[in-house]
Amino acid sequence: MNDIRLAVMMMLVVPGTLAAQSSVVTIRAGRLLDGQGIATQNATVVVERGAITRVDRGAKKGAVTYDLGRYTVLPGLIDGHAHPSWYFNRSGRYHTPSDGDTPVQSMLAMAGNAFATLASGVTTVQSPGSPEDKDLRDFIASGSIPGPRILTSLQPISSPRLTPDTLRAIVRQRKAEGADFIKIFASQSIRDGGTQTLTQEQLDAICGEAKAQGLRTLVHAHSAESMKAATLAGCTQIEHGVFATDEVLRLMAERGTYFDPQCGLVFRNYLENRAKYEGIGNYNEAGFAAMEKAIPLAVAAFKRARATPGLKIVWGTDAVAGAHGRNVEDLICRVQDGGQTPMEAIVSATSRGAQALGMANLIGSIAPGLQADLIAVDGDPSTDITALRRVVFVMKGGRVYRWDGERP
Repeated sequence: MNDIRLAVMMMLVVPGTLAAQSSVVTIRAGRLLDGQGIATQNATVVVERGAITRVDRGAKKGAVTYDLGRYTVLPGLIDGHAHPSWYFNRSGRYHTPSDGDTPVQSMLAMAGNAFATLASGVTTVQSPGSPEDKDLRDFIASGSIPGPRILTSLQPISSPRLTPDTLRAIVRQRKAEGADFIKIFASQSIRDGGTQTLTQEQLDAICGEAKAQGLRTLVHAHSAESMKAATLAGCTQIEHGVFATDEVLRLMAERGTYFDPQCGLVFRNYLENRAKYEGIGNYNEAGFAAMEKAIPLAVAAFKRARATPGLKIVWGTDAVAGAHGRNVEDLICRVQDGGQTPMEAIVSATSRGAQALGMANLIGSIAPGLQADLIAVDGDPSTDITALRRVVFVMKGGRVYRWDGERP
């Protein structure tokens, strides 16, 4: 989506979202995917006060609020790992704290990322690692600006020099600051080799304290050693895992640890936007070479994960500057390169993603009592995953933020 189209969309759609849609809304679906793996031809979804109250199977005659009879309706997608605070500044470079952008300019850019993500059909994102997320999360939740529902870890935990007691105190501090979960770096970046950085004792302290505080934990871990340590520590979910082994994947399945491997969008996005990143931190020649090598490794790791019985695979893109609004490309990669069936990919990005967030009673499926997070696409993504590129309708919490057809 280019900047002009995004601006026009915001002007057309945003005013309509500001008025609460408290009356009954009926939506006709030509095909309905419930997020649990079941497809139904012809269905009507009834929405009241932001929630789904009824799902009627079979053709329904008469007028409806939104006639999506030509399209496939499915739950809003859940991206379990995205970074809405990452953006390119007005000089066309990756934003850093020293580039001169003001906090207001940064927040405007973040709001643009949020809207692009929502308009692409992603209605919930989990952002591991930015204090700025808190204001963005809260303003979106208040209805002041359009965007996906955001869960944030605020600042991540990464220093290997801290004692277990200090790490436990940081977990409690993050909870007091309003974090929805705890993000942990247990290994280096892929650009630096991905080796383990935190000890078993440190991970035990962080994940143990988080569990005591009622918080989930997401662990950045590329090496098999760091993945094993995080799993043994009882951490909730492991991200990336480019160097995963069959042994550690089996251990994760046995322990019920969620796994969020990226298929390739994040690496391809960096390479496509190399000029905008190069020369900043470890975005150098060696770093880009490592990311290019990581693409086939990531696909291979995803295939190994799929072949692991009982492993709970969820969808997260690690969307950074340049990737917002293109999140579904990673799902397409999972199907076209990773061998996943389209329906399984959709389930990983809907109901299973909601389970990983501890929100299965609110989002991720089309069923009575759940939030009305609904999207419609042109085509059938359960047979052609690329249909997810053709979003025509987006509703989040009962409010319509995008409808490319005739307005009611």
